[in-house]
Amino acid sequence: MEWKCNINRRGRVLRSVLGLIMIAGGVYLLITGDHDFWAIGLCAVGAFGLFEGIVGWCALRAIGFGTPF
Repeated sequence: MEWKCNINRRGRVLRSVLGLIMIAGGVYLLITGDHDFWAIGLCAVGAFGLFEGIVGWCALRAIGFGTPF
């Protein structure tokens, strides 16, 4: 399946950075406490954001919502 790029360079960078921050936050929660449910959820959302940034595809735009970046 081919992913059609639907975000600009600024949006890709923003999604990648936010994805990395979320993954780091999830790892922090896994290491420091007993918040496994939230940590895994944060890592999953971060991984999806990182995927969007790398591929250049936004799920919200693909289903018709407009995003500023």
